[in-house]
Amino acid sequence: MELQFKKHFSKLVVLAFSMSFVLVTNLHCKTEKNNSATEQQYAGLKQETKYVGMETCKGCHQDIYETFIKTGMGKSFDHASVTKSSGNYDNHQPVYDKFHDFYYYPFWEKDSLIIMEFRLEGRDTIHKRIETVSYIVGSGQHTNSHISNTGGFLHQMPLTFYTQKGKWDLPPGFENGGNSRFNRIIGLECMSCHNSYPKFTPGSENKYEFVANGINCERCHGPGEAHVNEKRAGKLVDIRKEIDYSIVNPAKLSADKQMDVCQRCHIQGNAVLNEGKTFFDFRPGMKLSDVMHVFMPVYEGAEQEHIMASHAERLKLSKCYTESVKRMEKTAENALFPSKNSITCITCHDPHVSVKQTENAVFNQACNSCHTNNHNGLCTAHPEQLKLKNNNCVSCHMPGSGATDIPHVSVHDHKIQIPIDSEQTEKIRKFVGITCINEPNAPDKVKAQAFINYFEKFNFGKEVLDSAKKYLRSGTTKDITDNFHELIHVSFLEKNYRQVLQTAEKVTDLNSKLVHHAGSNRDAWTAYRIGESYRETGVLDKATTFLKIAFDLAPYSPDFANKYGSALVAGGNLAGGRAVFEKQIAQYPKYPATLSNLGYLYLVMDNDSIAAAKMYNRALALDPDYAQAIMNKAGLFMLQGKEKEAQLLLKRYLKQKPDDATVTEMLRQIMSTTSNGKKK
Repeated sequence: MELQFKKHFSKLVVLAFSMSFVLVTNLHCKTEKNNSATEQQYAGLKQETKYVGMETCKGCHQDIYETFIKTGMGKSFDHASVTKSSGNYDNHQPVYDKFHDFYYYPFWEKDSLIIMEFRLEGRDTIHKRIETVSYIVGSGQHTNSHISNTGGFLHQMPLTFYTQKGKWDLPPGFENGGNSRFNRIIGLECMSCHNSYPKFTPGSENKYEFVANGINCERCHGPGEAHVNEKRAGKLVDIRKEIDYSIVNPAKLSADKQMDVCQRCHIQGNAVLNEGKTFFDFRPGMKLSDVMHVFMPVYEGAEQEHIMASHAERLKLSKCYTESVKRMEKTAENALFPSKNSITCITCHDPHVSVKQTENAVFNQACNSCHTNNHNGLCTAHPEQLKLKNNNCVSCHMPGSGATDIPHVSVHDHKIQIPIDSEQTEKIRKFVGITCINEPNAPDKVKAQAFINYFEKFNFGKEVLDSAKKYLRSGTTKDITDNFHELIHVSFLEKNYRQVLQTAEKVTDLNSKLVHHAGSNRDAWTAYRIGESYRETGVLDKATTFLKIAFDLAPYSPDFANKYGSALVAGGNLAGGRAVFEKQIAQYPKYPATLSNLGYLYLVMDNDSIAAAKMYNRALALDPDYAQAIMNKAGLFMLQGKEKEAQLLLKRYLKQKPDDATVTEMLRQIMSTTSNGKKK
């Protein structure tokens, strides 16, 4: 029996394309001049200024609080409850994943929301996994998705309710063979947009000590400690005449920085953090590009396609927006409201009031403020057509349609445009490059990281790795040292393990550069990739050294713990590996690879077949298709003289995975040693 060395990667599948890539400059993003140097005076931009929480804000702003908690942001995230859930639990059928042969069914058990996964063989249930929903993410305007919490480790669950169609189905990215079941990690990137900032456990990818319930005031206004202290001390500001720098009012930011407050989350795309930054670092009043660069692929013939959270990106494509920027640049700056003459998100949206509670007249008034008899002309549509649309500008110029990344939803396209006949949209889709939405002059290393992400996170083809390498200098030792994280990452994804090691060995005093505990775990991942490359090339002692570095930097990563423990065992240190495995399972007990490895060690070290079987069964209860646990359990059956049970287990697995050559060979060997239930 072999220990399991397989690395599990959780991928966010948004779009799958296989086209050649050429980087282009920003096609549609114009960065406005910074009209307000005094924005740097905001107290919230100082790192020492602390967040105070929405309950503190509520003390003075009760009326705003009461309307805000009914918005999509206010209802973005909460504990799973009957009140929070928008789901229909009556007379619905289980959701079936035909690619993996699993059914999913949600139900309430007293006050707990349960998601059950099961598999049938004829009329028999041969697998059942029941998990409790801890949190519901999504306001319910479009969806409710579901998150589990196991000892602080958060994962997305494989069932979403699509409220507009009243339908249960697999979540976005889980369909068409992409079902990661209960294993998609909820990392900082996910959490920092769908919720207020949590208390994150360093050295993990998805472990939290505290999780808030919904987006709060300070996500848009910045940390409020200075503001609260000043007001409690009686220091008041006449905001009709001057800016109160103790708190950010986005309406008083320059247009580009005001847009950045919204763009922090409303340009869903390929986000690349700047060196040393985390998803916690952006604060209102900053430039978003000071923290991250967000990329999107650009296609000709797909101009009308958009993703769910593309509001800011699509708005910037509008002539209304671009003309307003020109108008702003030609007019004198308004000291109190520098973005007054430009179109931004809050031109139409009051963030404190739900869209559901906002009448169409509010949005139409935003249009009519420019499009009047005296300016730019009224709508040229036929009066009968206007009457049919109830004189609603949005219905024609920002039509609702499906999003390319999320099924079963309809959202308004925020590209304001003259309606286009359907015949004009039937074009051949042609890829023309990628663009950085929030900064046209992204650094080369950032562009390289964007291409790496397109391969690793978004399932683009390997050609994007060639594009990444074009932006990574490697001609000198200094170039390699400056870019070694990215160079190693690319070579590892290409499975060019010798190139990984050649790069690593050219970096002077490499170990001293892999020491940082960061939210991204960048140093830990680089150490892991080097360690795995040494293991793949048969240099076990060095593999163990670097896998230990990864484990020490990120001790709450089950992946790193399993890899390091496996390397110890492979090197003969069974007790050391067992200690790592047992500690990891105590932290997070739902990791099949480590459970299977522990079963193996209990059998080898203690000759304890009962403990071994228990571990194998726990692993298979979590994942009935986990090959190593299948083979380990079949091997245990053979040791116990249970050849039929071993054959049945392997045959059942091969019904799901008929192309698994290793398991097929194991079954052949077992069958060759038996005849009519007896050994030859």
